[in-house]
Amino acid sequence: MPEVYFEGFLIGLAAFVLIGIFHPVVIRVEYHYGKRVWPIFLIAGLAATIVSLFLDQRMLSVLFGVLGFALFWSTLELFKQHERVVKGQAKKNPKRKYS
Repeated sequence: MPEVYFEGFLIGLAAFVLIGIFHPVVIRVEYHYGKRVWPIFLIAGLAATIVSLFLDQRMLSVLFGVLGFALFWSTLELFKQHERVVKGQAKKNPKRKYS
């Protein structure tokens, strides 16, 4: 009977969960703060990616890498979410002005 390795499954699951978490985070952040907070996502993504390069435990390194790239994706998605709000495809915060 062949051996079963769970690392690939766990990495895929972690990517799925992280993207699932960051999707509503991006929506809420854009609603409350707008796109001006994009550097926070970018810096956090860079930090997580750099940390992943120096971890000697493979699974933890991969998870930090996935987290870093999920944060990079969130940086871009924040701008796309702002465009959707301006176009009326997503909910606007009535307390904020949009340009």
